[in-house]
Amino acid sequence: MSVGVKLTASAGYLPERVVTNDELSKIMDTSDEWIQAHTGIKTRHYAIDEDSSEMATKVAEKLLQQAHVAPEEIDLIIVSTISPDALTPSTAALVQKNIGAKNAFAYDLSAACAGFIFGYSTADKFLHSPQYNKAIVISVENNSKMMDFTDRTSAVFFGDGAAGALLEKKGNATDSLLAEKMRADGNMEAVNSGRIKPISAVKAENYPQAKAFYQDGPAVFNFVTTTVIDHMKDFLNENQIDPQEIDLVIPHQANLRLLEKISEGLNIPFEKFAVNVDYAGNTSSVGIPLALSEQLANGKRPKKALLTGFGAGLVYGSLLLDLSDY
Repeated sequence: MSVGVKLTASAGYLPERVVTNDELSKIMDTSDEWIQAHTGIKTRHYAIDEDSSEMATKVAEKLLQQAHVAPEEIDLIIVSTISPDALTPSTAALVQKNIGAKNAFAYDLSAACAGFIFGYSTADKFLHSPQYNKAIVISVENNSKMMDFTDRTSAVFFGDGAAGALLEKKGNATDSLLAEKMRADGNMEAVNSGRIKPISAVKAENYPQAKAFYQDGPAVFNFVTTTVIDHMKDFLNENQIDPQEIDLVIPHQANLRLLEKISEGLNIPFEKFAVNVDYAGNTSSVGIPLALSEQLANGKRPKKALLTGFGAGLVYGSLLLDLSDY
């Protein structure tokens, strides 16, 4: 009997508080016209008095309900995040406790905007071993708490939220994951968040202080329009897939202009692209699983779905999924 690892549930969550471009223009030197012209973003959601673990827990509960799975059946919980509740304990461990998944081990994964791609791949490998059967992969970002709201080049982009998937080992089934490719190119300067300097001396005044999120916009733009697009082309070519065969493209929701560049670079019609950045903002690792959950909820069942994440690290990666029997 063939055994496959299937994606059996997909869910997302956005905080209630919606922040418009006009509201941001009251606290920094920007405007709705400028933000929309340069990013395509109209609104974003902020987690007010809500921790990352709380948002991730809401997604985990939705996944269990959708898949009709009891918390005790979960073997593994992976949470991808660059804005956890704390450096330790892990956000994943808090989710594990919150949902009562007493038999699961749990840990966080830090891969910025490629977090869901790396997390899905990792969970898939665990489930291909004989020891594990069910895993939850959740991306959650509380980006607003890491922003410097005097930095209009970064703060206008980002929003908060959570989204994820439940993966299960199934008999008489084929894998949802058809192919994957992931890469890293260490670069501290292009994008960074939460930097903490080492101490320079032993003294009573020492106290840890984390730096706000920072990105070099032109460097990121160049990275995406060269390295990432080439990576996506190579990935499809290595798997002998014509770009026109792709039914659905779910890229990291960096900004609308970059998504348009990716569409042009791959020669895939923009109509095949899933988009939520216009109303949710750049939610870092959340954008991909959020778009996936939206597409599946709307009845899409792509036979070839291309998911590509890219971000701080610099890291990037792609998955090819068959969701035709979701």
